[in-house]
Amino acid sequence: MTTRTDVPLDLSVLSRWAPELAQTFVSLSSDIAMVMDGGGVIQNVAQGSGEPLAASAHEWVGRSWVDTVTGETRSKVEQLLKEVGDTGIARKREINHPSGAGTSIAVAYTAVRLGAQGPVLVVGRDMRSITAIQKRFLDAQQEMERGYWRARQAEARYRLLFQVATDAVMVVDAHSLQILEANQATSDLLELGLDQLVGRQATFGFESHSRSAVTELLTAARASGQPAEIRARLAGKVTGTSVLATPFRTEDNMRLLVRVRTIDMPGSSADLSATLARLVDSTSEGVVVTDPVGRILIANPAFLRLVAMPTEAEVKARPLTDWVGVSDQQFASLLQQVRRQGIARRIGSRLMSTDASVSEVEISAALLTEGDQECIGFTIHGVPASPALGGTPAEELVVAIESLTATMGATPLSTLLEDSAALVRAHFARIALARCGNDPVLAASMLGVDPGFFRPGGSAVPSPVIRESGQKAP
Repeated sequence: MTTRTDVPLDLSVLSRWAPELAQTFVSLSSDIAMVMDGGGVIQNVAQGSGEPLAASAHEWVGRSWVDTVTGETRSKVEQLLKEVGDTGIARKREINHPSGAGTSIAVAYTAVRLGAQGPVLVVGRDMRSITAIQKRFLDAQQEMERGYWRARQAEARYRLLFQVATDAVMVVDAHSLQILEANQATSDLLELGLDQLVGRQATFGFESHSRSAVTELLTAARASGQPAEIRARLAGKVTGTSVLATPFRTEDNMRLLVRVRTIDMPGSSADLSATLARLVDSTSEGVVVTDPVGRILIANPAFLRLVAMPTEAEVKARPLTDWVGVSDQQFASLLQQVRRQGIARRIGSRLMSTDASVSEVEISAALLTEGDQECIGFTIHGVPASPALGGTPAEELVVAIESLTATMGATPLSTLLEDSAALVRAHFARIALARCGNDPVLAASMLGVDPGFFRPGGSAVPSPVIRESGQKAP
């Protein structure tokens, strides 16, 4: 005997047992079941034996189902009742019941009609546990994304440290413990070329008694995910070293940043400056090392070319803000960020050179050392100029003033006037210097001001504040 599947089953014989069916459903696979007539008036409510979905659900008997749900889901109830009335069965819909403290309970309901004129059996599943699981999943996903960006930020910091670090720094594969990258200070310390270091074990260069301790350090940092530090000695050297291993992740690979610092003979400030200068001279990007308040200690030839200054001596001890288009308050905030987070990267700005030209740049900064010799390294990378930039000094002044004008409404008039005056003052100062071959005495005479106007701390030294359109004044 065969059964035709295109003919709906007649469930009218079950209508007399509708309350019992409701109780059976909640005991087997649902959290709530209701029996109602064709108009949606509730005649019976059954809930599971555990914690009830709604403590006041027994009071729904005699009420219309649409009166027990939240306003935004009333239409879903009406659609479900219409569908079950037309076809005898309704697909699942998520409907909310009001709860205490302004919250609601989400329930996934489906329904079946027990016969053409019989009652409607509605069964529901509490969605709160599923919602909680979804929330935990989203929280975990967001935490993974935050961890990814923290790892990317750490990687960017390590790259910047590689350029100007005075300590020997190596990037080591966390599993094979092989050296993947090393900076010039590592090459000098181990007396081996950089190309010869790559691929060697990270314990290379340490005396035999220290190698096992260094291996334990690296494996412990890899296993714990936390930085670890030991004392060790290099082969053939009497000076001791501090070896610090810090784990970080790049894409899907675990890495260890290994810093080796000599501790028996700490270098003087002069030694620090000489080492830093040697490390930054070879890079094509502008690199500047400042003291903790932003006064220049070292500037490489690429930076001098960017600001059109002939020698490093002429920029030493001057604030970096003499050339970088940020206000003193903004620069102080940047320095605080570097001290707090260790890194600030890809900050858009403008660089004003002494020949009155303006260029768009991106600036990154990293905290380089600790203690009495704390300093901050900046890398300055040129970016393609915007269409509004790159004209004559007069055109650049107009662009800068238009940039200030765009902040009207967000910036007080007094601040706009001060910034405009600074722009004009710096513009004429740079023109005068350019015309006088960078001779501050002749330039001061041309402008009718004291030569101190061009010295660090003088009126011409602060760079004009250039704000991007829509940026609020500090």
